[in-house]
Amino acid sequence: MGDLYSQTQEREFRLRCPRYISEQNAVGVAAVFSEGLERGAMEAAARERVRDFLGRLNLVKQGAEARIYRGEFLGKPAIVKERFPKSYRHPVLDEKLSHRRTAQEVRAVLRCRKAGIPAPVVYFVDYFSNCIFLEEIVGSTTVRDYIASIQQSGKVNDKLYTLAEKMGKILAEVHDEDVIHGDLTTSNMLLRSPADNHNLVLIDFGLSFISALPEDKGVDLYVLEKAFLSTHPNTEKVFETLLKSYTALSKKSGPVIKKLDEVRLRGRKRSMVG
Repeated sequence: MGDLYSQTQEREFRLRCPRYISEQNAVGVAAVFSEGLERGAMEAAARERVRDFLGRLNLVKQGAEARIYRGEFLGKPAIVKERFPKSYRHPVLDEKLSHRRTAQEVRAVLRCRKAGIPAPVVYFVDYFSNCIFLEEIVGSTTVRDYIASIQQSGKVNDKLYTLAEKMGKILAEVHDEDVIHGDLTTSNMLLRSPADNHNLVLIDFGLSFISALPEDKGVDLYVLEKAFLSTHPNTEKVFETLLKSYTALSKKSGPVIKKLDEVRLRGRKRSMVG
């Protein structure tokens, strides 16, 4: 009876005192602790190697979430996107968010490429430093600059309507794969050289995620519409051509266009109220 009582006391003590370590599991805990130290040292060394590598590249721009570098990776022209630590966030939360967003971006790019949708090649991903090494589209022009150059000529010609049709086609393919880009603008679409061939490449999937909801796809199109019309005045008919192409080529366009109309209505109400 006494032995049973003492065993019960020991079990209760273990439950109430998380720091209690019996002789039986002390070796195991020490091994796990040692493994954690080794992993931490490996991660620190990996981050240091990547930091040294980035120091030899050219910093192109820095946004709120990431830095963009240009250079070479394994002898190929490359763009490196680094999600740097944010000092205003708790380190553990920051690491989890950066890791998740890096993984989401890579997943979206690979999903597009697997479906034959033009997007940059992913050369390498370093999750210790949250860096993505991507193909550089050499000699490319942003759709924003291309449209601006045509508008400067004084008239909207057939080239813009042809481009709009191709933009609608690529967005239909992206949404049919349930990829939500999250930041659709004409700055995030490139034209391979020569630009007049309209070989589009979709870039910057930093806010992307996977969703089959028509609401998310409608919002994606609404973001593009607002960015398109504000950046390129007097192009309402060009954007209508884009939407017609999207509607004709997407297998799931019906509910998406309906949601787009609802989102537009919500946007107008918000503008009237505030």
